Amino acid sequence: QVQLVESGGGLVQAGGSLRLSCAASGSIFKISVMGWYRQAPGKQRELVARITSGGITNYADSVKGRFTISRDNTKNTVYLQMNSLKPEDTAVYYCNHDSVVSNSWGQGTQVTVSS
Repeated sequence: QVQLVESGGGLVQAGGSLRLSCAASGSIFKISVMGWYRQAPGKQRELVARITSGGITNYADSVKGRFTISRDNTKNTVYLQMNSLKPEDTAVYYCNHDSVVSNSWGQGTQVTVSS
């Protein structure tokens, strides 16, 4: 099973930036679709951004133009660069790995954006 460890969350003022990282174990990372999801208090978990093994990306409408997902297959790591953060981006952010043989989640990292 692929294990995922997120880092990079924290407290930032509105308009600021953060970069989240998700380090994955195992060689299967290279053929996996990797995604970032978030869950705010009282809300359902939602997709933020995804990136395929070939580098194709898609984003939630609410983050288009502000967030960028990328991956480094040599480091088994996926990143989420978050710019122009808004208070409504406050949530626990989770990394997800999805492949034909397995699916797993990280433990989550808190992002808090103050107004």
